[in-house]
Amino acid sequence: MTDQGFPAEQIDTGRPHPARMYDFYLGGWDNYEVDREAAQRVIDVVPDIIPSARANRDFLRRAVGFLVDNGIRQIIDIGTGIPTSPNTHEVAQAASADVRVAYVDNDPIVATHAGARLTGSGNTGFFLADVREPRNILDHPTISELIDFDQPVAVLLVAVLHFITDAEDPAAIVATLRDALPDGSYLVLSHATADFHGGSFPEVSKIYNKATATMNVRPHKEIEPFFDGFTLLEPGLVQVPLWRPDTALPEPAELSRIGFYGGVGRKG
Repeated sequence: MTDQGFPAEQIDTGRPHPARMYDFYLGGWDNYEVDREAAQRVIDVVPDIIPSARANRDFLRRAVGFLVDNGIRQIIDIGTGIPTSPNTHEVAQAASADVRVAYVDNDPIVATHAGARLTGSGNTGFFLADVREPRNILDHPTISELIDFDQPVAVLLVAVLHFITDAEDPAAIVATLRDALPDGSYLVLSHATADFHGGSFPEVSKIYNKATATMNVRPHKEIEPFFDGFTLLEPGLVQVPLWRPDTALPEPAELSRIGFYGGVGRKG
């Protein structure tokens, strides 16, 4: 089930879009020249954006595997971005075929790929909506079809909240989602940080200021409160390669290149 919400011809190709830039960082092809040019400028300033994006993607894979291993059978993936395999439902349903996944994004180009890549079974759906309006996400018909809020649900906000300004109140967005979840639910969250590349990010911010969403990196102390109302599970909010790794840990020099924090919290 796919609800595009508005025609694909409304895709804005005049300005770079963060989801399409992220696709470029991951080596994907679902982007436009305007996205590639902006992404390359970011790479020129912070080459570590490429290993950071890939480490973040691997964190998503491990976190989804953890959720399914711990009995979660319902996932809302907000800000899913350009579909890059393995997708959330591919990871989840490989472990348990009955997992239901609702994908949400605000970019029409994601919708153009959703039917082919994200909604191949009756247990997955996609619709266009904006994380800035969490109530609209929770009340959407696709959510009603796939998600039972009487049972535990996992909400994924992976590489999303750094596109939300302080004025847009990311903490309130998370709180609205949290309050709709029953006990036993989970929050999976990752967020870009300048804690390891502080001198470079003013220039990166200028690049994103010309895109459809700004980049608002935050330090660890400002990201951790997004888990208010959840019990932050071990090892806490850490650089994403350090969250329950299933391969050898990177060397310190390599780890210092990763500008993403990630964590998983449990409600109740």
